[in-house]
Amino acid sequence: MDATASGNYTRVAFYTLGCKLNQAETESLIGQFREDGYQVVLPADQADIYIINTCTITHVADSKSRRALRAARRRNPCAIVIAIGCYAHRAPHEFSSTADIVVNNKDKPHLLEIVKGLPLPVDSFVGASGIGGHDISDGFRTRSLVKIQDGCNTPCTYCIVPSVRTYEHSVPVPQIIEEIRKKVSLGYKEIVLTGTKIGCYRDNGNGLERLIECILNNTNIRRIRLSSLQTEEITPQLLALWQNNRLCRHFHLALQSGSNTVLSRMKRRYSVDAYQEMVTLIKKSIADVSITTDIMVGFPGESGIEFEESYLYCKQLGFAAIHVFPFSIRQGTEAADMSGQITDKVKKDRANRMLELADCCRHSFYAKFSGRILSVLWEKEIVPREGIYCGLTDNYIRVFTRSGESLTNRITLAKIEGVYRNGIWAEIKGNESSD
Repeated sequence: MDATASGNYTRVAFYTLGCKLNQAETESLIGQFREDGYQVVLPADQADIYIINTCTITHVADSKSRRALRAARRRNPCAIVIAIGCYAHRAPHEFSSTADIVVNNKDKPHLLEIVKGLPLPVDSFVGASGIGGHDISDGFRTRSLVKIQDGCNTPCTYCIVPSVRTYEHSVPVPQIIEEIRKKVSLGYKEIVLTGTKIGCYRDNGNGLERLIECILNNTNIRRIRLSSLQTEEITPQLLALWQNNRLCRHFHLALQSGSNTVLSRMKRRYSVDAYQEMVTLIKKSIADVSITTDIMVGFPGESGIEFEESYLYCKQLGFAAIHVFPFSIRQGTEAADMSGQITDKVKKDRANRMLELADCCRHSFYAKFSGRILSVLWEKEIVPREGIYCGLTDNYIRVFTRSGESLTNRITLAKIEGVYRNGIWAEIKGNESSD
């Protein structure tokens, strides 16, 4: 006996891998499913439907996606398991044994309609039988990811993303404003504008600068953060907007390599000098700004000299944080067929050196704020019954504190003290900050 999926009794769990854009799309889907009456539960709970939003940026991401699908199948063999996202788009045939349905990126926005038409075995309705789980209807109230753009028409030689997000387009300004207003009404204090290349945002002649102005003028969101930008997309006029303290003082600028010859083989559209000039301009324009980056090691042909150039360049610029990852062959990209492929051992050694540098850079950046009072958006209690909370400053410092009362989703002033875990310890100073 079959029954059609209905929000009156069907429990759905989402699991997301990969970038902030993937996370934003999952967040949007969760809202759609909840509004239609579905009960959204945690991925570790038993559900009637498991939706895995996959990533394919590296072979490690592929592997994690496959493991997530297998875990969902084990959790409830009677459930419907659905693969969506970039890996599902790139290689749908690889999910024949792990997913019941594979949905590509083009059809991802219509997932609710697809699911509503599915016949589900009655035995799978764990929600109706009272099997445990945690409804997450009260989640996602601190920071929300808002998709403003998708697609990339300027592929780098190593990147598979333009093959799986082929159509470059932007979300209309009024639609973004409406979504942010809704987020505010739900209690969010911060939104993160995300996309494949948000610096390429265009809607009826409006670029990213105009979009931000519209958000500042037409919403009451307390904080606005940008996910990632390319240096060539930043202008003095854009930076001038940061005079408004609702804009978070954090820029993520993917560098990938500090060697001009490697950047050329990657087909990145800047030189190390141009990148450094932009970093200098940002630091001059915005006090206490945090600049974070991505660094790839072991790109085909990367010599020891080129790696040292990259290492010393990162050390010189003093990033607040560095995301380090080894080159991963993605079939269908130019780099996959390049000569001079680097061995895994060399990649690992170089990654470890860069990670050590990343730790030093982070600690140096944090040390600048010792004794300072900063505004923190507190996210959640991380040590139950001990009242230890974590949160983020607007310039992307991870902060921890102890409080006898709930700090979740509050913005307060806090005095920065010593190193704690992967961030710093702080003491609450004063009441809720207007930020």
